[in-house]
Amino acid sequence: MSDSQPQLTPTELHEWQQSLEEANRHDILCHCRECDYEWVASKPEACVCGSKSVEHIMCWQFPDG
Repeated sequence: MSDSQPQLTPTELHEWQQSLEEANRHDILCHCRECDYEWVASKPEACVCGSKSVEHIMCWQFPDG
């Protein structure tokens, strides 16, 4: 059975990895487990209610649309 999916060149792979790293640095969905407040931040942070029980999810994991 042949592999019908094209392979990335080393340059394309590097560019793809860089774009994921960039998204990780700037788009983090934060969800407070205490008060259910949600926001997007550029780094993991505590909630405005003061709770540090916050779930941090990288936004690139969510599909567009």
